Amino acid sequence: MSAYPSSICSWPIDDRPREKLAKYGEHKLSNSELLAILLRTGVKGESAVDLARKLLVKFKTFRNMSHTDPSDWEEFKGLGPAKLAQIKAALEIGRRFREEEVKEDRLQIRSAKDIVAILMPRMRDLKREVFKVVFLNSQNRIIAIEDMAEGTVNFASPVIREILQRALQHFATSIVCIHNHPSGKAVPSNEDRVFTRRLVDAGTALGVKILDHVIIGDEEFHSFADRGEI
Repeated sequence: MSAYPSSICSWPIDDRPREKLAKYGEHKLSNSELLAILLRTGVKGESAVDLARKLLVKFKTFRNMSHTDPSDWEEFKGLGPAKLAQIKAALEIGRRFREEEVKEDRLQIRSAKDIVAILMPRMRDLKREVFKVVFLNSQNRIIAIEDMAEGTVNFASPVIREILQRALQHFATSIVCIHNHPSGKAVPSNEDRVFTRRLVDAGTALGVKILDHVIIGDEEFHSFADRGEI
């Protein structure tokens, strides 16, 4: 139970989340206080902070709130589509912020682990397969990261011609392909192996080197390059 009345407006000013953020900075707020600012208001008999705490008890982490179904939130009465949209939008902003930092810094890619560190936080929880391509310059620095295809939960079918066309448009000398397995297991399928061979052959013909094809699972990954399969 909250130590204060349910209305945050009646709390001491220094304990109100928005006022605390303005005075001390967002890094000083707890997860529940940050979430309460997004919620803006609570529900009958509960403040926004109380509701935020309940959400964190259920989901444990912000990561677990991502890629959820509306049914996962039904037990929280008064948490309508608008509040849910605000939460999901904020989580997506956090993921995009990291990707934008990477693009602006033009990070140099030296191994599959560098790619995984950038993209695993976004891709490991997706419910559908998504195929991305990282376009690199001659120093293996990132030019762009783009979605190329989205499939069913079982298989994504990227178009080789489109991938290589985008590489030429970016003046990329090499690319890294990456996709997720919603099952959480980063074991390549026969289709993954056939696609990789075809892409390497097509890239060679056009002068675009395929450095790697990485499969993302849940806290695990498979690198075709690391395994000597490219």
